Amino acid sequence: MNIVVTVDENWAIGGKDGLLVQIPADLRNQQRLTAGGIMVMGRKTFQAMPQGTPVYGTDSIVLSENASYSAKGAKTVHSKDELLAALNDAKEKEVFVLGGESIYRLLLSHCDTAYVTMVEKAYAASRYFENLDESGEWKLTEESDEQTYFDITYYFRKYERDR
Repeated sequence: MNIVVTVDENWAIGGKDGLLVQIPADLRNQQRLTAGGIMVMGRKTFQAMPQGTPVYGTDSIVLSENASYSAKGAKTVHSKDELLAALNDAKEKEVFVLGGESIYRLLLSHCDTAYVTMVEKAYAASRYFENLDESGEWKLTEESDEQTYFDITYYFRKYERDR
């Protein structure tokens, strides 16, 4: 499995109002990475998608503890075991975990690659991702040149689990 996440310099991913920042090139990069794959996300992340629908060209699986929740256009599962069983049935496709915070924590140990958009700015935040630079289990293997969007500087990074 792969992780796709945008973080600030403190590895924050969100605040009470949702995402910290939206960068069009970051969205295009995520769409390129996940094309043809399976996107795994929580209910709130799914509902934050444009028009609250799955991304064209990908399969979406929404993990929600609410047994009555059903995501239109996506497969809905209600436990980690149910998710892993669903993914086992779809071995031919790459899997990308897109958040939120509890989904990242739940599935990080199952991932070998992390695609991280690192924003050089600190935002007021309440949700965080594990700092891969300090983890000891992950190694930075690729980094783009500096990117800018108005006054925001950011980098596309690839981390691989160091097993």
